[in-house]
Amino acid sequence: MNTDLDRLHPYPFERLAALIADIEPPRSLDPVVLTIGEPRHDAPTAVIEALHNSLHLLDRYPATRGTADLRNAIADWLQQRYGIARPDPGRQVLPVSGTREALFAIAQTCVSRVPGALVLSPNPFYQIYEGATLLAGAEPVFLNCHADNGFLPDPDSIDAETWRHCQLLYLCTPGNPSGAVMPQSLLCRFIDKALEHDVILVSDECYSEIYSDEDAPPPGLLQACIEAGNATFRNCLSFHSLSKRSNLPGLRSGFVAGDADLLDAFTRYRNYHGCAMPLHHQAASAVAWRDETHVAANRALYREKFARVASLLAPALPVQVPEAGFYLWPRTPIPDTDFTQRLYAEENVLVLPGRYLARDAGGMNPGENHVRLALVAGLADCEEAARRIVRFLGRL
Repeated sequence: MNTDLDRLHPYPFERLAALIADIEPPRSLDPVVLTIGEPRHDAPTAVIEALHNSLHLLDRYPATRGTADLRNAIADWLQQRYGIARPDPGRQVLPVSGTREALFAIAQTCVSRVPGALVLSPNPFYQIYEGATLLAGAEPVFLNCHADNGFLPDPDSIDAETWRHCQLLYLCTPGNPSGAVMPQSLLCRFIDKALEHDVILVSDECYSEIYSDEDAPPPGLLQACIEAGNATFRNCLSFHSLSKRSNLPGLRSGFVAGDADLLDAFTRYRNYHGCAMPLHHQAASAVAWRDETHVAANRALYREKFARVASLLAPALPVQVPEAGFYLWPRTPIPDTDFTQRLYAEENVLVLPGRYLARDAGGMNPGENHVRLALVAGLADCEEAARRIVRFLGRL
């Protein structure tokens, strides 16, 4: 057996299941689950139709690099979304079977198994970053993100010795769970540091299309590369997904774009990994990337939910509506694990303790005494959850 498997931490939802295992919530209240970031809005009709109409492609093997049609759709989207020159769809774009799979696999491709190899990531973080690091034979280093630094990592907080041993650095913008957006200037600073120290920069941007201000979409890594004078995207890879943008988590469809040489190596790895996206999924994905109407409608639904929930919570639990993403990240008046247990026991509302999304680093756990609320359910359920949370807090 691979002994590195023993180094993997339980997933946050495993820890949550153990935390509430002995609790019997009130049966008089329907459960409201705000834990997992699984979009519940309707999938686009045109995408479902494209999926149905392309089922005849099941009799063919898909190529690892994906179809030209899908790569062209992605390249067009990147050009339109970020105002950059159209990436080369043949070498600078690679469809993947969801960002989770690709964010894990990129570390297996790019991390060299040498003594002292480090991989950096924000803290709190998407646990795939840590698991990918450990199974690539490297050690994780966590960059604490908390209210005092705007929930954003700082390249200048990383000492020279850490940069020297760092091989890959994960970013997440908009952030999970805070929703904080990295400004282009900060992305440029990370790009400059990555090029200086020959570090591969991986930007997880799967929440990039859910944002509060229609006139201020979050900047992306490739956009920042142009500003930083890195027109070939050297050492930089941007990861995107249809799961959140288009409410298609079951399609398992995303892409990686950026440094052509890195994508050549990633393709070579994936040829052996055997994870090419099925052709009917690719046909449906191309339709999704070419349509923005459903994405704008999706943002409007989240905007309404944030406004309503924040208003309802305000008297008891002031929350900051995030710039992007679909999570609320409030501080709790009691320890986050106690808050989670008691809210479930008394109101049948399930949230995720923030400490489960972070690690102890620098003498603190930056997720402690926060909870993550995923506003993915319908408006009525989210409003009901907010009312129950207020009622619960009134009893504390």
